[in-house]
Amino acid sequence: MNDAGESVRGVGAAGAEESVRGVLAANLKRVRAEHGLSLSELSRRAGIGKATLSQLESGAGNPTLETVLGLSRVLGVPISDLVEGRPADEVTVVRAAEAEVLSGRGVDLRPLRRIESGDTVFEVYDQQVRTDGTQISAGHIGTEHTIVQSGRLRVRAGRREVELGPGDYVGFDAALPHSYTALGGETVRSVLLLQYRAEQRLHLTGPARPDGAPGAGQLALGHEH
Repeated sequence: MNDAGESVRGVGAAGAEESVRGVLAANLKRVRAEHGLSLSELSRRAGIGKATLSQLESGAGNPTLETVLGLSRVLGVPISDLVEGRPADEVTVVRAAEAEVLSGRGVDLRPLRRIESGDTVFEVYDQQVRTDGTQISAGHIGTEHTIVQSGRLRVRAGRREVELGPGDYVGFDAALPHSYTALGGETVRSVLLLQYRAEQRLHLTGPARPDGAPGAGQLALGHEH
């Protein structure tokens, strides 16, 4: 998923508006340090230029949806771990006019809420699938749920392809290569719910072994898809 992303208010920012640049800068530094990764190593694993990562950590970069998804995948954390600010208040209200958009090649996402329940994390997004391109993902951790509100949407996940209309739902393992395409020349309004389980997160293990298996200091999936 690639294209210009825009500044976005931190999810559940307790009434304060924070750009995604500032929130991502602080969170990316913290998560990278927790994983013991240098900028060079994170750059290599994520396929993102070191200069770009340096700009993101300084708050000067313009993060895209694709960049955030790529970092989420490599670091093994939910998207909200990177773009969320302070914890939500008891009552959380996100006004449509206030929440800015994180854009990709064919999708605009507005982060609305992060919900934690036991070992499961849910992220709620207002999702608009534009008519000017197909949003393609090579896959990432979690389970993806989409409910169409208006328009017609083609979803491909692995070898399956479905067309959805208003009120229709689709869910799939987000590790599968998948794509979203708006049909009929009409922007699709939908709700996207990303669900993460503890065993789906990436974790640090030891250095690589000669047989290619992950070891200490490397990222490895907690389970196979």
